[in-house]
Amino acid sequence: MKRISLLLFLLTLLTLSGCAHRAELNKQEKFLSASPRSILIVPVVNDSVDITAADYMLSTLTIPLAERGYYVFPINAVKRVLEDDGLADSSLVHSAPTSKLANLFGADAVLYIVVEQWDAKYMFLTTTTTVALSYQIRDGKTNDVLWENKVKMVYQPNDSGSGGGTPAGLLASLIVKAAVAAMEKAAPNYMPLAHQANAKAFLHYPGEGIPFGPYAPVEPKN
Repeated sequence: MKRISLLLFLLTLLTLSGCAHRAELNKQEKFLSASPRSILIVPVVNDSVDITAADYMLSTLTIPLAERGYYVFPINAVKRVLEDDGLADSSLVHSAPTSKLANLFGADAVLYIVVEQWDAKYMFLTTTTTVALSYQIRDGKTNDVLWENKVKMVYQPNDSGSGGGTPAGLLASLIVKAAVAAMEKAAPNYMPLAHQANAKAFLHYPGEGIPFGPYAPVEPKN
């Protein structure tokens, strides 16, 4: 009976693993089937408390997608065209039909991003900086979701000095830690985190990332 139970357990694990693998393949096949050549990046929706987060995040997206092998429409030109079309607010842009946005530029697909968190929280002698983002690419003709991902990156500066073990050394170490935490709070490390989030979201393929596009500079090796 124990052997039978063990076999059933192993079969269940294999079945679940196979289902998860097939689901991942299905997501990849949907993107590959659509085979987008150009991606329109629309203004970012900002759900964080930092009013500059959307513009900063938007500035980090062109290069990773272009290096991935896709034509990316110029960010500033896109914003101007959308504003002229009555879509000055990013929430309005995200609620508009994807096909309408794609038709304005002749884009194959549209990338939507929401900044869910973009903040630096000070705690005792340390500051934790967090960037949390949701990504979604939709088909420019069918409005179907071709790919989506969520990424959260956290940075916490550390002072590696031990202080030498003496009271004076420990006090000096505490002062240094407080100074490092204060500097991070005053000038949070958002941009490196945003770049890391984009790399994690787009580049992990096969997996959660996106396939290489038709304009990839070299033949990718998988």
